[in-house]
Amino acid sequence: MIVIFGSINMDLVARVQRIARPGETVLSRRADSFFGGKGANQAVAAARVSRGGPMRVAMAGAVGNDPFGTACLKNLEESGVDVGAIRITDEPTGCAFITVDETGENAITVASGANMALHSADLPDHLLSKASVLVLQMEVPIADSLEVAARARRAGVKVVWNFAPVPPVKERSAMAELLAVTDVLVVNEHEALSIADIVGESSGDDYLKAGSIISRSFGPTCIVTAGARGAYAIAPDGGRIHATARPIAPVDTTGAGDTFVGGLANGLAEGLEIGRAMERACAAASLSCLTAGAQAGMPQRDALEQHLSQA
Repeated sequence: MIVIFGSINMDLVARVQRIARPGETVLSRRADSFFGGKGANQAVAAARVSRGGPMRVAMAGAVGNDPFGTACLKNLEESGVDVGAIRITDEPTGCAFITVDETGENAITVASGANMALHSADLPDHLLSKASVLVLQMEVPIADSLEVAARARRAGVKVVWNFAPVPPVKERSAMAELLAVTDVLVVNEHEALSIADIVGESSGDDYLKAGSIISRSFGPTCIVTAGARGAYAIAPDGGRIHATARPIAPVDTTGAGDTFVGGLANGLAEGLEIGRAMERACAAASLSCLTAGAQAGMPQRDALEQHLSQA
């Protein structure tokens, strides 16, 4: 089983010619709503890739007692995610406000709401005991995520932690504590550089050097996603694996990183070696960019397999 501990949001998306600079107002013809939240996105991505395969996907999270919360729960269930560990709270369901420019790039502001009411106890031991992979992100309380990761490690569960957004810690010791309970760290280029800076080993603008620093110094396999350049896995011994990305004309890149994480979790849970799991994850992320919305384009298992077979 794959278990996701993380955030659930409703995304409100406006399309613009270009993303506003600080202090600037830009106009959009309309705003659309989509299901989102990094945790929910990764759960849906994993569930769709898993559907028809041997893996089940469950999620621990929190939503509000409001229409957004009801809709988010229904969407997760319809996507094949076990929602038994999602708690309904008095806080409003989380919302993300997203602008997408004409090239497909995006800027995101998140109102956390119920996500900050999520506790480690919301993931029961009986569910964690069934997991082979636990997936975490950085949109719920860090202390609770850290406790869940430590519980998973003690239970022999592989911990995949997506440090997005970059943890709001300043001390090397605090970052080291997070990395110590991480088996596979997934970051993009900017997150890799930021983490290297936090631990006091600046790498300039070389994100692969940053990934090497993180992996060598703290022990996890560090996967750096690099958009159209694919993804790189860096082992503690310095070994590297590169998975390429398929060329596409993106419609919306929102959720591509989450699709990668969900696809990666599925591959690892099914016992694929990391290079093969990354290849599948890159292909899933590419397919997700062809449709507007974080979850709308996340591929089903049969579509992904067909895409890979045609490469």
